[in-house]
Amino acid sequence: MTSFPFQLNAVDGQARTGVLKTPLGEIATPAFMPVGTQATVKALYPDQVRQTGADIILGNTYHLMLRPGAERVKRLGGLHHFMRWDKPILTDSGGFQVWSLSDLREMSEEGVAFKSHLDGSRHMLTPERSIEIQADLLGADISMQLDECTNFPCPRDEAGRSMELSLRWGARSKAAFGEREAQALFAIVQGSVFEDLRRESAEALVSEGYDGYAVGGLAVGEGFEAMCEVLDVTTPHLPAGRPRYLMGVGKPVDLVEAVARGIDMFDCVLPTRSGRHGQAWSDFGPMNLKNARFAEDESPLDESLECPASRDYSKAYIHHLIRAGEYLGSMLLSWHNIAYYQGLTRRMRAAVAAGEFAQFRKDFHARWAQGRAERGA
Repeated sequence: MTSFPFQLNAVDGQARTGVLKTPLGEIATPAFMPVGTQATVKALYPDQVRQTGADIILGNTYHLMLRPGAERVKRLGGLHHFMRWDKPILTDSGGFQVWSLSDLREMSEEGVAFKSHLDGSRHMLTPERSIEIQADLLGADISMQLDECTNFPCPRDEAGRSMELSLRWGARSKAAFGEREAQALFAIVQGSVFEDLRRESAEALVSEGYDGYAVGGLAVGEGFEAMCEVLDVTTPHLPAGRPRYLMGVGKPVDLVEAVARGIDMFDCVLPTRSGRHGQAWSDFGPMNLKNARFAEDESPLDESLECPASRDYSKAYIHHLIRAGEYLGSMLLSWHNIAYYQGLTRRMRAAVAAGEFAQFRKDFHARWAQGRAERGA
């Protein structure tokens, strides 16, 4: 398929930096995609998201198909026009949200039947319907195949059956997607924590040929070490010339370690979710701005970032806003957190380009450990 050219500019160990070229703009990798679940990155204006340096955002098929409805988004000009975002959008398939949010779901070869968490209405999500929603109705630049998510821990035979179902759904997703010059389709590697299943999944998907390859089924409770081990045995089986996307991850340390293992793209709700709960992220970990120690702290969150929320407001002021329940506190922290994540990926791109990623990784871990020690974590 390879609709979008992917140019690797430098490789340092397994870490890579490059550019994914789309009709709506270039995506510099490693890239962090802010999550716009309901056609909005929570608590931020689209212009603020752009100002942080984000090249691409993620939209959510499950939520948008239920409200306001994918057909309505299409009638209103597509997702880009609807939310006033003129850069690339990647949409997830909806499978994870069906798994995590629906109280009643029935999995079959055809797809997954489920009840809406909003009103109990019944829906059927098949690979073909998922592609129709993503590519045709929402107008995503990058669509994801429908896959089945599994719980953790998961018995090997269950993980194997799920992985094989996801492979069959991937083939159907690919057939429904067809050949498109201005849109791309990514496959999803499954197999839980089992090395042979991950290898089998990756090799089968690569033989089919997709525009990119995601590693799914992680950040579901397996823990940091297991996640790293899965990446160790998965990325070597993915083609060097296509982007690799780790879904739903994660903390800053997760990004650094995943880049060290050859991952190019990430998404996670953590920056904005943390912002709404009073947390600011840094190389030292999270700062809880609710804490009384910030009540008279006049220093900014991070004056090194070209972000007004990070640079121009004191921790004492944000502490006050959070304690008072003012919306602006969540807005400023969410803005800062997205800016920090974008800054982290920029620094990793520069380190890889300079051949200094190993030192960057070492220094980052020293700061992360220092933060944990100071918090008593």
